[in-house]
Amino acid sequence: MGPVQNVSVPRRPPDVEDYLEMLRRYRSWLIAPMFLGLVVAVVVGFLWPDTYVSRATLRIVPQQVPERYVQSAVSMQLAERINQMKQEILSRTGLEEIIRKPALDLYKKERDRLPMEDIVQDMRNKRIVIDAIRDSGDNSRYNSAFVVQFSYTDKYKAQAVVRELVNRFTDQNVQVQKQQASTTSDFLNNEVRLAKQKLDQAEAAITQFISNNRGTLPQQEQANAQALNMLQMQLLSSGQNMNTAAQAKTMLETQLENNRAEQKSVAANLEQYVAGSTPQSVRNEALLAAQKDLTEAQAKLASLNKMYGRNHPDVASQQEVVAALDRRRLELETAELVRPAPVQTATAPVRIVNPQAQQRLDDLKSQERILQTALAAKQSDIDSFIKEQERIKAQQSAYQQRLEQAPLNAQQYSALLNDATLKKSDYEDKIKRANMSATAQNLEDRKAGETLELLDPPSLPDHASDPQRLTWALVGTAAGLGLGVVLAAAKEVKDTSLKNLKDVRAYTNLPVLSSIALLENALLVRRKRRLGWAAWSCSVVVGCMLMATAMYYHYTSV
Repeated sequence: MGPVQNVSVPRRPPDVEDYLEMLRRYRSWLIAPMFLGLVVAVVVGFLWPDTYVSRATLRIVPQQVPERYVQSAVSMQLAERINQMKQEILSRTGLEEIIRKPALDLYKKERDRLPMEDIVQDMRNKRIVIDAIRDSGDNSRYNSAFVVQFSYTDKYKAQAVVRELVNRFTDQNVQVQKQQASTTSDFLNNEVRLAKQKLDQAEAAITQFISNNRGTLPQQEQANAQALNMLQMQLLSSGQNMNTAAQAKTMLETQLENNRAEQKSVAANLEQYVAGSTPQSVRNEALLAAQKDLTEAQAKLASLNKMYGRNHPDVASQQEVVAALDRRRLELETAELVRPAPVQTATAPVRIVNPQAQQRLDDLKSQERILQTALAAKQSDIDSFIKEQERIKAQQSAYQQRLEQAPLNAQQYSALLNDATLKKSDYEDKIKRANMSATAQNLEDRKAGETLELLDPPSLPDHASDPQRLTWALVGTAAGLGLGVVLAAAKEVKDTSLKNLKDVRAYTNLPVLSSIALLENALLVRRKRRLGWAAWSCSVVVGCMLMATAMYYHYTSV
């Protein structure tokens, strides 16, 4: 007999009858896991504590005063502030404060066995939901709104936690608005103060520049040019006056030389011999000479007055000469009247002083003094004109220097003015912003700005939202059925025995003439059936008891 060889034969594909046969053959493998899944799902579902969800809806209400009248001092939109407030409210400190609040005392059992960080993390990620409500189209009541919800095993505490979260949102929104408005107002007031200091410094720099450059400012350039022209005209007038004074001085010097020459001539003929003359005749001749000189002087005065006018220095000098000659004539007339008439006697020629020559000499000396005085006055006038010209030239130099410095000073002055203008504009702009900020702060104090409105108050849930026990039962049953199908399929794949005539024909390729039914001991068959029913009965009873116990615990512990 040869060695047995392992021959691999492919299994024949099953048909509907085969599947029905498998279902009948493995019905226990399907029902048992399915019932077990049902029992486990029901027990777990009823032992799992109920979770209640409380919800509240908040709506963003825009500020009551239009922004074209009062612009809000809060920089962020309310949606952004909500996200910021959400981070602060859901922080570890905030949630731990809510958990430990005596009126709530949340997660009491969990706190005994878990660290607070894990409880806070679970509460933040799984229990609290803060989300915006999407625009529902026709329902404008919920536009710009968001929901705050919290899930917990106690519905009253769930409602209290939602109320606490809502209060924190509204309080923190008011606090954030006031804080931002106050911070903005303080910042702008400080900016106004700094801008005012800069403006004062710029204005002080302009004042200092004007004080240091008085007379050379750009707006004074035209006045400086006009003053320079006036000084030029004054210099020309002073030069003309000095030339006139120089000419008059020359004339006075000529007259003085002539006077001195005439004095020498008169002094040479002062004494003479007169035959048969008497003192009376001499005195009469002196009076006639004085009258003649006065007449000539008055004629010359009239000529000078007509030529130069009454205020001319030569006219004044000639008036003094006329007055002196007139006084001399009056003296001679007085002396002639008071003297007694002399006795007429014949005398021999005698040497006498010519009275006319003496009078003429005295007059010439008087004129010399007058001419010297007038000459000194003219020289003084010339010196005054020279000093005046020097003063005018010094002023011209100063004004010319001012005009030369004007372009450079104009550039610096323009830069200072531009800087002051910019700082004034910045100061006025910050004043305007500060006033707007103060108005916005007043708006926030009156609670007329953008606020949060409690649209729907925190709800008190009537029914638990979790667990969904019917869903859990269906899911457990379906999972058990799936497990039974997997186990039955695994057992069928592992079983390689021939099940029916189709297997015999397929694997032996031999015709089947007849088949004999499997003969088993009736006692063993009955015993096997009783044991199966007993096991199934116990399993069903135990499962029903477990489910009933879980239901009883759930309803009695509520």
